[in-house]
Amino acid sequence: MDRPLRTRRLDRAPSRTGAVLTTLLTLLGLIAGCSTGSTGTGIASTVASTPSADVFPANIDVYGTTVHLDAKPTKIVVLGPALTETVFGVGAGAQVVAVDKLSDYPTDAPKTDLDAYQPNVEAIAAYGPDLVLTTYDADGSLVKGLTALKIPVALLPAPTDLDQAYAQFELVGQLTGNTAAGQKLAGDTKTAIAAAVARVTTPAQPITYYWELGPELYSLNSKTFVGSILAQFGLVNIADKAPKAGGDYPQLSAEFIVDADPDVIYLADTTCCQQSRTTVAKRSGWDVVRAVKDTDGIVPLDDDVASRWGPRITDLANAVAGALVKLG
Repeated sequence: MDRPLRTRRLDRAPSRTGAVLTTLLTLLGLIAGCSTGSTGTGIASTVASTPSADVFPANIDVYGTTVHLDAKPTKIVVLGPALTETVFGVGAGAQVVAVDKLSDYPTDAPKTDLDAYQPNVEAIAAYGPDLVLTTYDADGSLVKGLTALKIPVALLPAPTDLDQAYAQFELVGQLTGNTAAGQKLAGDTKTAIAAAVARVTTPAQPITYYWELGPELYSLNSKTFVGSILAQFGLVNIADKAPKAGGDYPQLSAEFIVDADPDVIYLADTTCCQQSRTTVAKRSGWDVVRAVKDTDGIVPLDDDVASRWGPRITDLANAVAGALVKLG
C-alpha cells in the first residue's frame, strides 16, 4: 500500500524531476514484483491460513513458493522499507541483523548499504542470514542466488489492497516465528482502519479528490493500494477518468485537475518536493479549485506514510479521516 510510483523514499533523487522519475521506476518495479514468475505465483495468490503457534522446522507457503526454515530465524535481512516496518511491527526487530539503505523506520532498524532494488547476493550473504525477506526481485536472480547458497528467502511484493496487506502481516509473522503477533497486527490494523472510516459521515454528494505524487502532477487511481484505502471512505478519485495511457499512475495536466475541481487535494510530496498548501495555492489557475479555496481542502501528508503498506497505514487512514472531518 515498498517499487510503484509511491514509494518515493525508496530512493530520494536530488531534483524534483529526478524524484518523480525515480518514483515511477519504483512503482513499475513493484508492479513487476507482483507478477507471476519463477519466484512464485504473485501477491494475488491466497495465503494459506496460518497456524496459531510457531513450530519448526517448517515449510511455509509464500504465494505459491515453499520456504523451508529449520528453526526460528535469528539473523534476518530485510530488503524494502515497507517490509522492514512490518517485520518490526510483528515484534521481530531483535531478530534483524540488517535492513536496506532506504529503510529509515523504525529509527533503530540496523540500516546498511544494501540496495533493495539492485541487490547484491554476496553482500547480503556476508551478514550470515538464516532468512532474507525482500519485496523485489525483477529477474529472479536474487532468489536464485540466495537459494544456491542455501539461504532461505521469501519474496513479499507490494499488496494491491488492504486484505492482501493484512494477509502479508500474518505471513511475515509466520516466517519470523511470531505468528500470533502477525495475526494480532493484522486484526488491530483492520480494526483501526475501520474506526477511522467510522469517524467520517457519508455525505449526500460524494467527495472527490486528487492525490499528488509529485509537482509534475503524477497521481494514482483507485486500482492502486492507496486508492483502495481511500475507497473505504467512499471518495471519488479524479484520476480514474484520466487518459488510459497513463496506467494506474497517470501524469495529469493542470487543466485536467482544474476542470475536475476536486474537493480535496492530498499532497504525498511534502518531503521529497517541498509541496504545501502555499505552493499549491500559488499555482497558476488553481485558485478556482474548491480544494484550494477551502483552507482545509489541501492536506499535506508524510511521504513515507503515504507510500508504504506497513503498519503505518493506520496513520494514513487517520490522516485521510481527519481531513474529511474538518471539511464537514
